[in-house]
Amino acid sequence: METAESIVRGATDVPLIESTIGGFFDQVASRWPEREALVVPHQGVRWSYREFAANVDALAANLLQSGLRPGDRIGIWSQNCSEWVLTQFATAKAGLVLVNINPAYRRHELEYVLNKVGCVALILAPCFKSSDYLEILSSLAPELDSCAPGLLNAARLPQLKMVIRLGTEKSASMGNFPDLLRPASAAALAELARVAVTLTAHDPINIQFTSGTTGAPKGATLTHRNILNNGFFIGEAMRLTEHDRLCIPVPLYHCFGMVLGNLACLTHGATMVFPGEGFDAIGVLETVQAERCTALHGVPTMFIAILDHPQFSAFDLGSLRTGIMAGSPCPVEVMKRVIEQMHMAQVTIAYGMTETSPVSFQSSCDDPVDRRVSTVGSIQPHVECKVVDAGGSIVARGEKGELLVRGYSVMQGYWGDPERTVEAVDSGGWMHTGDLGVIDAEGYCNIVGRAKDMVIRGGENIYPREVEEFLYSHPKIQDVQCIGVPDPKYGEELCACVILRPGMTATEDEIRDFCRGEIAHYKVPRYVRFMESLPMTVTGKIQKFILRRKIAEELGLSEEKTA
Repeated sequence: METAESIVRGATDVPLIESTIGGFFDQVASRWPEREALVVPHQGVRWSYREFAANVDALAANLLQSGLRPGDRIGIWSQNCSEWVLTQFATAKAGLVLVNINPAYRRHELEYVLNKVGCVALILAPCFKSSDYLEILSSLAPELDSCAPGLLNAARLPQLKMVIRLGTEKSASMGNFPDLLRPASAAALAELARVAVTLTAHDPINIQFTSGTTGAPKGATLTHRNILNNGFFIGEAMRLTEHDRLCIPVPLYHCFGMVLGNLACLTHGATMVFPGEGFDAIGVLETVQAERCTALHGVPTMFIAILDHPQFSAFDLGSLRTGIMAGSPCPVEVMKRVIEQMHMAQVTIAYGMTETSPVSFQSSCDDPVDRRVSTVGSIQPHVECKVVDAGGSIVARGEKGELLVRGYSVMQGYWGDPERTVEAVDSGGWMHTGDLGVIDAEGYCNIVGRAKDMVIRGGENIYPREVEEFLYSHPKIQDVQCIGVPDPKYGEELCACVILRPGMTATEDEIRDFCRGEIAHYKVPRYVRFMESLPMTVTGKIQKFILRRKIAEELGLSEEKTA
């Protein structure tokens, strides 16, 4: 070890891929043409890489023929489906910048993101769950009622010209996605080939909006090089091969689905399997069994829902080997159950953020189980990380501080937000994550929480993650999140928001008594709240700022902790 400081650098023996996604895609499709690439049972889709490539080429060529040009931003607002996957790869081949739009967005958010990045085109599903996407868009752009396809001129969406709807039904003012999958003309394919040679790995190819708890969403701008390499090294850590079949129940609009899922599979010739339009525990169980999936991705709340499903034991999950748990802190007890009960002996944990493509740390199949369940693993290849104190100085190994990340994976910046970009990425190229972590003597990283989530009680720092991990060992607790709430004496007090296992009952005193004598007195939650569910994003991240506001209101506390 070269230093006792908390700075780690990833291996560089395997070179970075200096190719566009489209160029790499063509290599993979020609290497494994008959292997299954994409399986979406609920849509009846089962394509080999050869069939998948033909559909991607047709879509890419037809998008260019429709008048779009390399560099144009094209939004996609849809649940998980085969069309989303096709669009991901077709836009990359055509040099278009794909803008991922959260399926949970409503009118104000949709208007903001379309205008923020200047989307020229939008692909949308008619509806999903309680959202009528067509109605929402029409309320923003009533001009859709009378315009011709591709000629929208909307006052509130001035740059949006083209709307393409999914499904077989048609709207007079919109393009129809199935029409774009028709075989492209020779001229269109020739234009696609011409465009391909003008693209570089450093071109922006994807904009992902962060879900931030304060302020307007920020559009992290990512390149071919950013996400293609990240997908490759993620797959390497999982030991993916062309024989693997990855079940992907996480949303495609998020890096988890399109990078840790799709790009990890593509770079290794593996099969992408989508169990449904959104997460459903029984759907995942059925799909893993029917498709003999060898890998499964999910956030902790998804794995908890699967493990605790009443029919869990009825399914054969023996084909599973690996997968990734990520997206929010992964409880040790949940990881142990996944390994023991779901046969995922080589499950890994990944840590990162949208702005870093996203993964910076990941555990390896070779790591001892205790390391894989208690840390987020080691630094990824070609990435470096340091842990710093409030003054920016690197702390010693084993000390807490903010994680800063640098390397190929760091975004180009926030689209149209130079000031916020400079706040996030310093002059040395370091991305300030806002996450608190510890790097141990062997280089393993443990995330102890968000800087803004740390609770300061009477001058004592409490890291909620530490208390949550302890409470997960309580036999009656299924899920728990700890937050700080205002207190006139100590500044803040700790509150544990608990979801009990089905059929279980407990009292506040019982939970506190479980803590006493086991953890420091100031870490014992003053408040315990039993809840049926926790507020979370579409990707399964717990929204602690909502919890803080809710609990503060319930307790009649006027000064809410700032998010």
